[in-house]
Amino acid sequence: MKRFFYITLVTLFSALNLPAQNTERQINVTIYNNDLGVIREIRNVNLNKGIGILELGNVSQKIDATSVRIKFDGSVLEQNYQYDLVSLSKILEKYIDKEVTLIGERDELIEGTLLSIANNQAVIKKKSGGLTLLPNLSAYRISVDALPEGLITSPTLKLHLFANNGGSQELELAYMTAGMTWHAEYVAVLDKDDKNLGINAWVSIQNNSGTSFKDANLKLVAGEVNLLPKNYNRHEPEPTMYFDSMEKGAGAQFEEKEFFEYHIYNLQRPADVANNEIKQIQLFDGNGIPVVKKYRFLSDYYGAAGKRDVNVIVEFENKQEFGLGIPMPKGKVRIYKSDGSSLEFVGEDAIDHTPREEKISLKLGNAFDIVAEEILDDYKQISKNVYESTFTLKLKNRKKEAVTINVVKNVGYNWEVKNNNQPYNKVDADTIEFNVAVKADAETELKYTLRYSY
Repeated sequence: MKRFFYITLVTLFSALNLPAQNTERQINVTIYNNDLGVIREIRNVNLNKGIGILELGNVSQKIDATSVRIKFDGSVLEQNYQYDLVSLSKILEKYIDKEVTLIGERDELIEGTLLSIANNQAVIKKKSGGLTLLPNLSAYRISVDALPEGLITSPTLKLHLFANNGGSQELELAYMTAGMTWHAEYVAVLDKDDKNLGINAWVSIQNNSGTSFKDANLKLVAGEVNLLPKNYNRHEPEPTMYFDSMEKGAGAQFEEKEFFEYHIYNLQRPADVANNEIKQIQLFDGNGIPVVKKYRFLSDYYGAAGKRDVNVIVEFENKQEFGLGIPMPKGKVRIYKSDGSSLEFVGEDAIDHTPREEKISLKLGNAFDIVAEEILDDYKQISKNVYESTFTLKLKNRKKEAVTINVVKNVGYNWEVKNNNQPYNKVDADTIEFNVAVKADAETELKYTLRYSY
């Protein structure tokens, strides 16, 4: 009697009864910011002394096979990465010119040789002669004799090796994989006076490597490591769906330390890193951080005429005395503030990798009640190589309290400020700034001339 293997167009039966090696695994997962993971596993394996074959399943579908390192009591003679995974289309492709059976909704049978399968359509050569053309296979199950040789249920490393001793021993497997990344997310809350800030940091870990890692020792590396371009072909199936997961816990969950020229965050407990999942874990929580709110107007080189927006900026320092003082990974910062009854969103910005003791500046949006109007009053040539541009900047404050507006001007090179009615600071070779005080519900004009010599 023939043994039939049934497939539907919606799913494959899970009971494929394929041989597999079940080995205990100790898994270490290190994830970088730039689509890179490093996997290190300790597996208990049974080997025969001498030359043999060992199959290591459940490796990443996006493994860089050239990065694999194997360590055990012996040596690897040959390594093959097999990734021809079981799927409906793969099975049917291998049954071209072979006998199949189609089972209809009322258990009617269509038997014959499969000549073609594509786009949910099939051509069957009947045993009695002639062809059966099926323009839509959705109403049929397909039966084949067995799983075709060469198809596997999970990506597998097949090793030809020489074992110095037989029996049970530990084998260390390490490799690099694409499809893994992480970034930081920060949620901050301003107090009612915009003087202090509470900030909660989370890491978002994304795994699209095609493989899940259970009870892994998880490490995150903050920093930009140099990687060569990926100029080789690799089997990279697309992720099909995502699941959000939030893990909450009391106290610090990550231990941070310096690592080469980067920083590494070591989760202090095992974690599941599931395939096609975004996992969030709390990094740290800080409160009572002093902040400074600023209003900033950016003036371009030519002083484009017309009304322009004034940015709202908040700044704080990454210092231990302010409740922080740890390296902060790059990520998005979302700011909230209470309106008296609930927290409301007031803006967001991104930070780069920020060492401790450094200042962080966040642009939250534009001030509603402050207007800047810039005018190029005059442009003239003083001599053959000397030119002058005269500017007026009208700053209008419609708020009920006085403000100071930080005006930042790109001035180019070979410049000199003349006839200015407000003091300025030289920021760098081509930038100056004015800090202009404007009273409540009032206007102030900033006037100055730039002289250029060429």
